Amino acid sequence: MEFTFAPIGIIHSCFKEKFGIPRQPDLVSESRAVLKIWPAFDRPEAFRGLDTFSHIWVVFVFHASIKHDWNATVRPPRMGGNRRTGVFATRSGFRPNPVGMSVVKLENITRHEKQTCLHLRGIDMLDGTPVLDIKPYIPYADSIPEACGGFAAERPISGIEVCFDPEIRKFCLEKEKDGYPGFLALIEQVLKADPRPAYHATTCQKKQFGMKLYDFDIQWEISDNIIRVYRITHE
Repeated sequence: MEFTFAPIGIIHSCFKEKFGIPRQPDLVSESRAVLKIWPAFDRPEAFRGLDTFSHIWVVFVFHASIKHDWNATVRPPRMGGNRRTGVFATRSGFRPNPVGMSVVKLENITRHEKQTCLHLRGIDMLDGTPVLDIKPYIPYADSIPEACGGFAAERPISGIEVCFDPEIRKFCLEKEKDGYPGFLALIEQVLKADPRPAYHATTCQKKQFGMKLYDFDIQWEISDNIIRVYRITHE
């Protein structure tokens, strides 16, 4: 039996490439996105009451990770990127059906140019991600304090320190006034989560990296667990 699903909308995210996206939602509280609803599903009554919930589940497609085949095992970053475990014991995007789900903060709901827009925070989705469905987060049902988290039982802590060259810090603060709220904190939070592939953390003593956030190229280097942001350019 086969099923066909039509996306209800698309994500416009601060993450323009996969590198730098946090590996779970809410690890980077300043990461923002707007979910724009497609016209076929854009009926105001469909969203009636949703603004009374602080968080929502977003069901989406890993559109940048689609493969024609799939592997029964994957290498999760939380296991160092070298140990394999079953794909169904992970949230890897490389799955038989490339479907993901994230619980995110619903900031507000607006109408822009006759289109419903959901403003989200704490996201872990790539720009252009198709969304299949949204559901309200129900605290008493969705939060289970005694649940066992397997190999990902605790929130990851990298121990990385992030510093900015003075002119870079000034640049970020100026951009926050130009329509990029929390820009400095966003960069810091993304880097503290250590976006490098897991094998880099053990094999690389010092190396330069780059990533894209919004319309900016962020250049940084790491040495002795200290990340230094030394260049930001606006595309």
